[in-house]
Amino acid sequence: MSVTTPVGFLASGVAAGLRKSGKPDVALVYNEGPLHVAAAVFTSNRVIAAPILWTRQTAADGRLDAVIINSGGANACTGLDGFDDSQTTAERVVEALKKSGREVAETDVAVCSTGLIGVRLDMKRLLKGVDDAVHALSQAGGSDAAKAIMTTDKVPKCVAVRREPWSIGGIAKGAGMLAPGLATMIVILTTDAVLDERRAKGALEEAVRGTFNRIDSDGCMSTNDIVLLMASGASGVTPDPDEFEDALDAACASLARALVADAEGASHDIAITVQGATTEEAAEAVARAISRSSLFKAAIFGNDPNWGRILAAAGTVPVDVAPFDPLLLDVWINGVQVCRAQAAHEDRSLVDLKPREVSVVVDLHAGEASATLWTNDLTHDYVEENSAYST
Repeated sequence: MSVTTPVGFLASGVAAGLRKSGKPDVALVYNEGPLHVAAAVFTSNRVIAAPILWTRQTAADGRLDAVIINSGGANACTGLDGFDDSQTTAERVVEALKKSGREVAETDVAVCSTGLIGVRLDMKRLLKGVDDAVHALSQAGGSDAAKAIMTTDKVPKCVAVRREPWSIGGIAKGAGMLAPGLATMIVILTTDAVLDERRAKGALEEAVRGTFNRIDSDGCMSTNDIVLLMASGASGVTPDPDEFEDALDAACASLARALVADAEGASHDIAITVQGATTEEAAEAVARAISRSSLFKAAIFGNDPNWGRILAAAGTVPVDVAPFDPLLLDVWINGVQVCRAQAAHEDRSLVDLKPREVSVVVDLHAGEASATLWTNDLTHDYVEENSAYST
């Protein structure tokens, strides 16, 4: 259940010594073809890492043969030298694959990095890791690749969606700095369906919009985020467009939920649904405002169904973004309607916040649109983990 579930893909994960723990830190995913279609969605942060700059170029023509990923260093905010390091990494992938009898061009190699910002990579170790990763490529290497891209993740994240005779596979990393456009994550998706560049790009962008861009752990957007889809066409089957989009959406939704569930220090996973909005965009804006309220997130950590904090956050959204009458707002927490028409309703003591998953529903009574966003609570462990990340 990983990137090697679809036919035509090999993967590996090896330890190159980039991580002090000695755990695997270099992953490689290789597309054997016959197609080499690719589509990618990148972070919208204006400060972007060198590998993102590189991969934006190499993925622009809709073709990729391989993606090399390292943990143990983000190669972000490293200037022109960092870009040179990304190019050197891609060149080494080409050289190593050629020695194994596989011909690719450096312009068809994606490079991804994750880890601490502002520090140059140890290129000697990384390049040796590239060689080892090529040597270790196999159909069983997907789980190793998932482990090699982890940073503060507690568990590897993999998915497979089968729609015989084709399938979709994927791996992801991410546990903190989860915010939209994208979350702090690297996601590699593969499929053996027959796709062209246009269909791959359209399906990926739509899937990301409703899944990865609907998770918001802490409002912090990273510099290295990418969701990459590669299609080998090895099944020989061109799927119905709607069926493929549904399957891709299911794969992305599964990985997105896994990212939230593994969020740094979290003790609650919170689904915030805003309904009765004028548009889906308005519903999302209100849900996101609630998800980014430190007061609300701290209350959920303390098992306190403080619905006033939910309304206060909803009210920060400008009226031109989300029109609604504040006097009509209703709120449910874990199925208990604690607020009706902006006033107390059922006793908040009826709300049980001990379970890991929490449901918050807000009805704006302004329209028919709705949106759901996933977030998590704000805990002591989150502060502790992020207080000394670089030291």
